[in-house]
Amino acid sequence: MRKLVLFDIDGTLVLTGGAGLRGMNRALEEVFGHSNGLDGIPVAGRTDRAILADAVRRRGRALDGPTLADLQQRYVASLAEEMQRPGQGRKAVMPGIPEILNQLHGRDDVLVGLLTGNFEEGARVKLAHFDLWRYFRCGAFGGDAVDRNALVPVAVGRARRCGLPDIADADVIVIGDTPHDVACAHAAGATAVAVATGSSSVDELRTTGAEHVFEDLSDTQTFLKLVE
Repeated sequence: MRKLVLFDIDGTLVLTGGAGLRGMNRALEEVFGHSNGLDGIPVAGRTDRAILADAVRRRGRALDGPTLADLQQRYVASLAEEMQRPGQGRKAVMPGIPEILNQLHGRDDVLVGLLTGNFEEGARVKLAHFDLWRYFRCGAFGGDAVDRNALVPVAVGRARRCGLPDIADADVIVIGDTPHDVACAHAAGATAVAVATGSSSVDELRTTGAEHVFEDLSDTQTFLKLVE
């Protein structure tokens, strides 16, 4: 293997029609009794732990271990229900993703993983809904760190346990749709591929210094050349 390719989920691989936001709001309401607990809290590109820490701090508490475990369990259960709820926002796989994953899945020189702010259980729920979970052998998740910038070394460590040899930092490729994804890649010396299928425009993503910026990944061959 010569490359490690790490995909973000929301806005990069799929759209979930706001299921994650609704599920997390439901979990917070069950625990604290207040609706819309995420109002005013930035969520795009951040880890679930960071988002919940802000929401809990708003209630005058710290996100300790038992509170985190309780909220996480409630959130994943609510998320699974919200993913099945019809007529609630657009749920879709992003352009080019099925073709790219199928191509990479058949190669023995590339290991494909996840680098996402989602809790691992939440990531599984979202991707399994679209039959995409099966493509990813390892990854780093929002439960592994509060700061997304700490996740690339976690993903690399797990990839090595899956058979990845020592590779150059620049041969780790992080694909995401927000400036946080780019910053996360660069914090570890990885290559950043930014795609404007989420909340950030092409122009905004170009200002981040990402090595490659795409409007979307429908030009699959151009993207796949990056991992040759």
